[in-house]
Amino acid sequence: MKGMIFDVKEMSLHDGPGIRTTVFFKGCPLRCLWCHNPEGLSRGVELSYNKARCRGCGCCQAGCLHPECAPFGKCMFVCPENCLQTVGREVEASVLARELLTGAELLGHTFGGFTFSGGEPLFQTEFLLALAKELRGYHLCVETSGFAAREDFLSAIEATDYVIMDIKLIDPTLHKAYTGRENGRILENYAILRESGKPYLIRTPLIPDMTDTEENLAAIKELIGDDPWEKLPYNSLAGAKYQMLGKTYQM
Repeated sequence: MKGMIFDVKEMSLHDGPGIRTTVFFKGCPLRCLWCHNPEGLSRGVELSYNKARCRGCGCCQAGCLHPECAPFGKCMFVCPENCLQTVGREVEASVLARELLTGAELLGHTFGGFTFSGGEPLFQTEFLLALAKELRGYHLCVETSGFAAREDFLSAIEATDYVIMDIKLIDPTLHKAYTGRENGRILENYAILRESGKPYLIRTPLIPDMTDTEENLAAIKELIGDDPWEKLPYNSLAGAKYQMLGKTYQM
């Protein structure tokens, strides 16, 4: 089973219990205005261009015979400043698992486990399940927006040991305005998670004048009660990544 990822971060301390390795899946059904991982939105391979480092030498425009460069019309390997890079890698679950396990073995008993993040890992549920099977025996965590089909959500939480789930907004109209989707499916999956017996953490990104309003935070608190709840400060540094991908940051 093949899937598309855009990054692997070792020594992660904020994606579940302990020192972890986080795999970032590519592709997401939401379009949150504040998304700090724009490279995780599209399912396909993208070209990242660091304009600030570019000398304007034109070497990349000369053409090449590399098949991986053909979709972009530029050579990614000739740039003296390494301004061009592809974002996204298609990989077999078994191959990726072997790579991940190599790093885990180096940490020994201090290793906390693996986390599946994104993007939205449930956008590639079959790949997630295949990878989880390859990593069986380790503590597994999934970070999700909760926007997924009921069957996919159930399969994912059954295959993992810990769930980190976003609840961004309670009002469905505001949720659609700021993320591109209403939140009915998310709230239904939250109810499933709450009844599952699986350990979990609820997260809310604190976006100025959007999610951090008194009304929204009070509504989330009323919904989740005494559930463990983490409020994440707004990350204002994402804009540069949008520019490198040729996308517009709307914040």
